[in-house]
Amino acid sequence: MRCKSSSARPSAPLGSRILTNPDDLFKHNMWDHVQWTDEDKENARQKAEENSSVQLPLAEQGKFDTDACQYWDKFYDMHQDKFFKDRRWMVLEFPELLPPCSEGQNTNTCHSHQPADIPLQRRSRMGTEMGNHQHNNPIQGHRKTDTMYYQEAAQEQNEAAVKTSSFPGQNASFRIMEVGCGVGNSVFPIIKNIKEKDSFLYCCDFSPRAIQLVKDNPHYDDSVCHAFVHDICEELASFPFPPQSLDVILAVFVLSSIHPERLQGVVNRLSTNLKDGGIFLFRDYGRYDFSQLRFKKGQCLSENFYTRGDGTCVYFFTRGEVHDLFSKAGLEKIMNLEDRRLQVNRRKKIAMHRVWMQSKYRKPYPHSAS
Repeated sequence: MRCKSSSARPSAPLGSRILTNPDDLFKHNMWDHVQWTDEDKENARQKAEENSSVQLPLAEQGKFDTDACQYWDKFYDMHQDKFFKDRRWMVLEFPELLPPCSEGQNTNTCHSHQPADIPLQRRSRMGTEMGNHQHNNPIQGHRKTDTMYYQEAAQEQNEAAVKTSSFPGQNASFRIMEVGCGVGNSVFPIIKNIKEKDSFLYCCDFSPRAIQLVKDNPHYDDSVCHAFVHDICEELASFPFPPQSLDVILAVFVLSSIHPERLQGVVNRLSTNLKDGGIFLFRDYGRYDFSQLRFKKGQCLSENFYTRGDGTCVYFFTRGEVHDLFSKAGLEKIMNLEDRRLQVNRRKKIAMHRVWMQSKYRKPYPHSAS
């Protein structure tokens, strides 16, 4: 099971701040598990339909794809590291970012290998049932299946291949990569949690300016992290580590910036870097999020895909689209949620419907040949 944090705050999006009395609306900045009325849904649909009714001419759209790196480089040059806040909630949202529990480690800062999608009560029952079954059938209880042997052999072969090459993080037993890391708002909270835990973090962005800001940060530590410039849309671009050497890939508000027609290829290529059993963690904008409804006519590039005033782009996902994206890359669903919240500006007395997608997909172990 997941080792629980000592913090009383539950892991989002399973938050506990529920708005039950409308009079309490402006008492907090955020409310969890917001249920939309039919009127809310229809209003959102109409606003999105209206702001996408006038699209940019195709002749003008190409630059937002070909010059995307330049737009983001200008963004980071202007805002430096002041625009986004550090995501200190990251390991609460995604405990898979922490290395597996090992002897001598604090159980508040690690997790086990047991699947996260199995409810705690059911896991306990499964453990009891498996124990009883093994007691009644001692041979079956201790015999490895062909699949288990195959999985172990494949993992040993992969580890041997990794050891024969030289690359940053080579000696770590647990490896993470964040794609589209920006100036490190996820990087540094992760570094803080994996130091001295035989773990290593890779982080990349196609903006050289962003990567330089990461490296200039006083908390950057090349003994546990390697930041590098990389365009995940570039099919032939190589990574500074062998294929199938990552335990976790993290993509937070990055895939939405890529043209929808490129997304499947990007996820396919990234997934090849996961070990068997590795996890792809995803958080991004959901359909009809407040930020989608704020766009004006003429900023739409294609259905649910927009360009901002600074030239950066954003796509708004549905849960079904997310599932198709990862399942077509050969990954299995652990979790795929639509996280609906109500964000409140108490000073201006404004309430905004936020919609985010949060998903976890696993690379399956290969099945043994029959």
